Amino acid sequence: MHIGMRHIRYFAAVAEELHFRRAAERLNVSQPALSRAIRHIEQEIGVSLFERSNRHVALTRAGATFLRGCSAALVYMDGAVEQAQKTATGEKGHLVVGYTDIAIAGRLPQILKSFRQRYPEVTLEPRHDYTRAQLNAVESGALDVGFVTGPVAEEGLDSLAVQHDGFIVVLYGTHPLAKQREIALADLAGEPFVLGTSANWTYYHDHLYRLCRAAGFEPRVVQSASNSEGIFGLIACEMGISVQATSIENCLRKGLKTRPLKDCTATVPTVAIWNRNTLSPVKQRFVDFLGELGAGPTP
Repeated sequence: MHIGMRHIRYFAAVAEELHFRRAAERLNVSQPALSRAIRHIEQEIGVSLFERSNRHVALTRAGATFLRGCSAALVYMDGAVEQAQKTATGEKGHLVVGYTDIAIAGRLPQILKSFRQRYPEVTLEPRHDYTRAQLNAVESGALDVGFVTGPVAEEGLDSLAVQHDGFIVVLYGTHPLAKQREIALADLAGEPFVLGTSANWTYYHDHLYRLCRAAGFEPRVVQSASNSEGIFGLIACEMGISVQATSIENCLRKGLKTRPLKDCTATVPTVAIWNRNTLSPVKQRFVDFLGELGAGPTP
């Protein structure tokens, strides 16, 4: 059977207008060409679709049944065309997005919320992981975009800063330093530190250790945890203190205190990363969106 979408559109127009001339004008085709198309359909399916007279055109029962099917087919086809176009322009698709503790505690929730509002047909799949693991995953294609602790200089990867955090001291409520409004980094030289595990928090530790060395000491790490929730739990046990990015304060455990570092202007960046060699339309759309937002302060 040789009936294409063009034939179906022709039939639907005649069925809706019940007038060959008006249907031909609507379709911008000649009336003889339209009549031939309708006869072709009737010959292909072996039934009459219209009752015709000089002044009257009406659907047969078979024609009415055929119209219902054709209308559904047209809706489906138009939808398929629209979805294909949106996929080609990046307005529809799927993105796997990695994030660190610092990223999800900062601007990332608002970034993803705003992107979903603008592009509701893009499905986002967020995955928590550490900076090094995300770098590997973006390189391999397991992640489309990662939000990691920067700076990042990896061959084949592009990056864009989306957040800059300062540093805060996290203490349990009864710690003597909690009485101070701000704390000099040098005052932490003798304190027991609770930090993220060295294997997972390497990029953040590069920033922290550089600060501490500039203040004349190495952090005395007594406990470590894989994530910020674990770090806060150990501090709540009064096992030590920590120095964290300011955005982490948004996830602070009840009973803990934070104090700013005195005279500290250093920041730690969170950057979006992606593989420049595998930019799909939807990934490009997300990268362009990030470029519109630019790097902002921690909320």
